[in-house]
Amino acid sequence: MNSTFDYKIGIISDTHALVRQRIVHLLKEVDLIVHAGDVGSPEVLVTLQTISRVYAVRGNVDSDAWADNLPETEVVRVGEALLYVLHDMNKLDLDPAAAGFHAVICGHSHIPKIEKRNGILLVNPGSAGPRRFDYPVSLAFLYVKGVSIDAEIVELKR
Repeated sequence: MNSTFDYKIGIISDTHALVRQRIVHLLKEVDLIVHAGDVGSPEVLVTLQTISRVYAVRGNVDSDAWADNLPETEVVRVGEALLYVLHDMNKLDLDPAAAGFHAVICGHSHIPKIEKRNGILLVNPGSAGPRRFDYPVSLAFLYVKGVSIDAEIVELKR
């Protein structure tokens, strides 16, 4: 992991109305938080906003009136880097590299994953909410310096 970075970004998804104290603790030292959808309740965003600035998108479970103001996608500038955020990677309707993005953040699958595709970092932090199937409870961190982005997945132990 690159130990010199300008920004540390907390990435979470699929909280489904649950914000664990361990997640709050892990996010305490981030410069901002990105929530990749399936927030589940407005209280989740209120709690996260007590930690840092929050960018959130709407997921498929965010259908009540409180979520009407959540966008389907979000563009987040972190220093020189551009992040594209959406809930379901299958609904990606642009070429991130051609559009000038450095990373794509998504959720939905509950499966944590970091990969590079065509020079673009793709990050799914997994689910920070209720445990589903055998998937871990997890979140991700991005470490940004210029347009260079490193990522790590952090799994919460049972």
